Amino acid sequence: MNPQEQPAGSSPRLDFVGVDEDSPANKCPAIMVVPGTGDVVQVGRRVVDPDALAAIAQHTAIADDETAIWTPANLTPDLLKALTGTHTTGQAGPGEPSFEQLLAGTVRSVRHLEARDTYDPTDPAFVNWKVTGDTSYDWQSWIALVGAATGRGVSFRRLRIVSEPVSDYIRWEHAISYGNVKAGEELRWLPRHLCFDLPHPAADFFLWDARLLAYNFTAGDGTDTGRMEYVADPRRITPVVGMFEMLWERGVPHHAYTPV
Repeated sequence: MNPQEQPAGSSPRLDFVGVDEDSPANKCPAIMVVPGTGDVVQVGRRVVDPDALAAIAQHTAIADDETAIWTPANLTPDLLKALTGTHTTGQAGPGEPSFEQLLAGTVRSVRHLEARDTYDPTDPAFVNWKVTGDTSYDWQSWIALVGAATGRGVSFRRLRIVSEPVSDYIRWEHAISYGNVKAGEELRWLPRHLCFDLPHPAADFFLWDARLLAYNFTAGDGTDTGRMEYVADPRRITPVVGMFEMLWERGVPHHAYTPV
């Protein structure tokens, strides 16, 4: 059965064949096979270059419900396996990359933008701080994880855009940021009124080696929705790199910023 012809509400089973090992965090391209039919499903970057599309048009038309997909040469062996049915059946792909996996694969830099004034207001440590003023926080695992990356030379910059006067959550976050600093992060704070004229994405993000953008989305009350969107297209990443650097230049180093 064609995956497009699946009954509503059902999901076709696919056998994973291979993924581009040179892709950031192995997000794509990837090749899969529909069991029973041998149909091949490919995930990859859409071809959008006008010259490339013109060249393709000399050989075949691209229908409204079709797209041209770029497949790197190093996936040729996996593509041949899929086409000849010599792939391993029942094999599963790597799935969604974890933060730990993304960080482990990072060579040069991590850039993180936070632009909300409140995140999880139910965090027990935050709730306790509001009552007692206690700034203790369990940073052990974060310091070990990020500290290992910064220790091997990865530059980790975190920029927090905040409204002033700051929210209780930001005041608490500033008070416990000693853990970020101990992990080797470069941390800056940027009052919103100092960057109103600079463009930046509408969602928080992590930028890995300037090759992969991972946007994360929060609910209206600041809680994490668990939804992530990944971007690997250099044309969409390059502007964000420049935006972050302009924002970073205006940011105030953590040791010099006092919440007001």
